[in-house]
Amino acid sequence: MKKILILNGPNLNLQGKRDVNVYGSTTFEEYIATLTARYADRVEFDYFQSNIEGELINAIHQSVGRYDGIVLNAGGYTHTSVALRDAISAVATPVVEIHISSILAREEFRHTSMIAPVAKGSIMGFGLDSYRLGVEALLE
Repeated sequence: MKKILILNGPNLNLQGKRDVNVYGSTTFEEYIATLTARYADRVEFDYFQSNIEGELINAIHQSVGRYDGIVLNAGGYTHTSVALRDAISAVATPVVEIHISSILAREEFRHTSMIAPVAKGSIMGFGLDSYRLGVEALLE
């Protein structure tokens, strides 16, 4: 059985409440229950969300030897955090960057990802299903 960390960055604790026209009305707790049930025989999931950059970095560092991969939605840190990028580069744990919305269809400042160049791959624009697609990428 694979072990995957779902790691969410800032404001994703508001999933289902914040900007529902962009992110939808399903809470992340509801979605993670569905995802866990879907992969019950193949994947053990851990989930961590923080609005604090350093806590996300610590989670990436602590992933080594504990997880087969990370599905990361870094939220706004995607576009600004050299530190998250460096943390991903420093560990052997594969990371798939995901976004609920298409960052390329949004404001211009969101078009650049600091994480994409060091991630295994990037998935965006499929709503919460982007997480499932990230899991699939790690399982392949």
